[in-house]
Amino acid sequence: MTYRVCFVCTGNICRSPMAESVFRARVAEAGLDGLVEVDSAGTGGWHEGEGADPRTETVLRGHGYDADHTARQFDASWFARLDLVVALDESHLRALRRLAPTERDSDKVRLLRSYDPAAGDDLDVPDPYYGGPDGFDACLEMVESASSGLLAAVRKHVEGHAA
Repeated sequence: MTYRVCFVCTGNICRSPMAESVFRARVAEAGLDGLVEVDSAGTGGWHEGEGADPRTETVLRGHGYDADHTARQFDASWFARLDLVVALDESHLRALRRLAPTERDSDKVRLLRSYDPAAGDDLDVPDPYYGGPDGFDACLEMVESASSGLLAAVRKHVEGHAA
């Protein structure tokens, strides 16, 4: 049984592809790549078919992550096949919960930084799109920090189903 995770931001060119790439690497490092499927999408389709923002690619490659990506828009029908939908900020969380066909689907939506005990009360990953390179570095730091807690939660779920 495959556990399916999808990261969602606004246009699927900055934050969610970054989270997808980092988490896919964490899953592989943990030896779970055959058990966990990782994907990403945007709440809107403005960049559908495009690659990740070049600044996202630069930061990812600079830290040893895969930067191969094609943007797409999240579709409500995906809830049926997903186990966890990870929003990058509160606006995405609200949009995804409104889009969810059922309450059970709405319960699948979580904020990424809710998996980071050091995040405190600010659970949004700020959009680096309109800023400079420092914003992309900060975004990566937040994503990496939250990915450890997310991996622990996903591992617990996967191992619970395997038992």
